[in-house]
Amino acid sequence: MSWISYVIFFAVIVLTLYITYWAAKQTTTASDFYTAGGSLTGWQNGMAIAGDYLSAASFLGIAGAISLNGFDGFYYSIGWLTAYLVVLFLIAEPLRNLGKFTMADMIGARFGAKKVRGAAALNTITIVMFYMLAQLVGAGALIKLLFGIEYWIAVLIVGTMMLIYVLFGGMTATSWVQIVKAILLMLGTIVISFLVLMKFNFNFIGMFETMKTATPHGEAFLHSGVVYTDTIGLISVLIALVLGTAGLPHILMRFFTVKDAKTARSSVIYSVWIIGIFYVLTIFLGFGAAKFVGSDAIIAENAAGNMAAPMLAGVLGGDALESFVAAVAFATILAVVAGLVLSGASAIAHDIYGQIFKNGNVTEKQQVNAARWASIAIGVFSILLALGSEKLNVAFLVSLAFCVAASANVPTILLTIYWKKFNTTGAVASMLTGLIVALVLVAISPSVMNPVEGATLITGDPIFPYANPAIFSVPAGFLAAWIGTLVSSKRHEKDEISYAEVRFKAETGYKELDL
Repeated sequence: MSWISYVIFFAVIVLTLYITYWAAKQTTTASDFYTAGGSLTGWQNGMAIAGDYLSAASFLGIAGAISLNGFDGFYYSIGWLTAYLVVLFLIAEPLRNLGKFTMADMIGARFGAKKVRGAAALNTITIVMFYMLAQLVGAGALIKLLFGIEYWIAVLIVGTMMLIYVLFGGMTATSWVQIVKAILLMLGTIVISFLVLMKFNFNFIGMFETMKTATPHGEAFLHSGVVYTDTIGLISVLIALVLGTAGLPHILMRFFTVKDAKTARSSVIYSVWIIGIFYVLTIFLGFGAAKFVGSDAIIAENAAGNMAAPMLAGVLGGDALESFVAAVAFATILAVVAGLVLSGASAIAHDIYGQIFKNGNVTEKQQVNAARWASIAIGVFSILLALGSEKLNVAFLVSLAFCVAASANVPTILLTIYWKKFNTTGAVASMLTGLIVALVLVAISPSVMNPVEGATLITGDPIFPYANPAIFSVPAGFLAAWIGTLVSSKRHEKDEISYAEVRFKAETGYKELDL
């Protein structure tokens, strides 16, 4: 990397640290720490959601997947964009009206039992750990590749930065780091897309005609079937992508950073536009990398294609643009892991410590201190895991996080809002069944078991044939909810009685203090 790379990286670090310094002076209460005091506007939260959602898997992963696999790589763009329609129409407004700091608050608004909150906290921590491990492993590999430093040093740098953001700036610092990252990411993506189109003489149709002969896949590059030859496997992946977003705790937590449900809804609309434009532009990133970098060069740098976007930037704009794109990728990882730490810390400090062990009898100072200690615990534990996981398949970890989120959280969230007979036993059964079925099926899938030695964690033939089990684990979550509710309906009549009150609050946003 040239001197300009170090200058750009240093500028990104200084800018984000200044944001943290500014945010630290405004973070005094538990509400400030967990949700930025609900002070973000619709467009600010929309930008922050986009910054939180468009992870390295989106920026580096999709560009690489399209460049190597054509249309099959674009399935990720379709799935993750469609996911926000589920969030917009079914989740955002009721979640904001019923919740306070975490997803468990929203479920707890109907089911007061501690076991419900405990199961929700367990799911949140599990999802956060898988997702954050993927981000840290990816970050270590990226920085090692760019700067030639050891993997463990790279992980420590990223881990230290994320803890600084969260410990001192809380949600305010995390949100503004995500907003800055979203702006940089969109700027870099638009510039590269413009340069790619210019290479094709601004002829969109001509670009597709050219791609028919530009890769080893030939015309098949533009059609489905290069990777996904099995319909059930493809549907399972799409279920995890579409529903998983609605169950990711660090995304759901963002809806508590605005003042009301109307602002939450508008923030989703802003984020859908930003995320939608980004995913459409991934076509140009992928096609450009395939045509002007070449699959052989991309695979030689990284077998999964994760360096396709930075390499394309280098071909089109030289060291300056490549360095800028690499810095954007670095900022992307920092923004996402900071949000994940905050989400996991909230589950430990607010749900488990504050609500389960202390029955809600904690002061503002105790809550903030507990959240900071929980952040340190989550951060240190994830760094230690990442240091021993350099060879782990990052894509497997991300897909597992989405699968668990779709299976363990989404059935309970939807049924809490929309099913009158849903009860405490059904909620606990759904969350634990979704979690366990997803973890077990992934553990015996091709993602973990492979006959080729060293290809995955376990050498051997996979017992379960599909890499992503969402097509089975998500229905299992719904089925467990139905069976749990059915077998215990007489013992939890209060759950049904409280439904009318919860539905009223979900649709209007009224609290007891308003009545």
